[in-house]
Amino acid sequence: MFDSKITRRGFAATAATSVAAIGLVGTTVNSADAYQGNMERALSSLYQALGELRQATANKGGHRVKAMELVGEAIAQTQAGIEFADERSGG
Repeated sequence: MFDSKITRRGFAATAATSVAAIGLVGTTVNSADAYQGNMERALSSLYQALGELRQATANKGGHRVKAMELVGEAIAQTQAGIEFADERSGG
């Protein structure tokens, strides 16, 4: 049952990150003046970290799952920061 929750949570996180990645591509293409290189590199690193956490074995006392949740939250906040900067630049 616990693995089933992780699978559903993983699916939801994958769907959310895919949508965020599509938004990121649109942001980059639509506003070259507002290019957020450092933020986008951070976002890429966060996606990589999330992937590594998903591949790790599950027996971590709930800490792996919590780390995946926090990285997902960091992804959302980083994406929001990129979008905020884009909106401020008129893109």
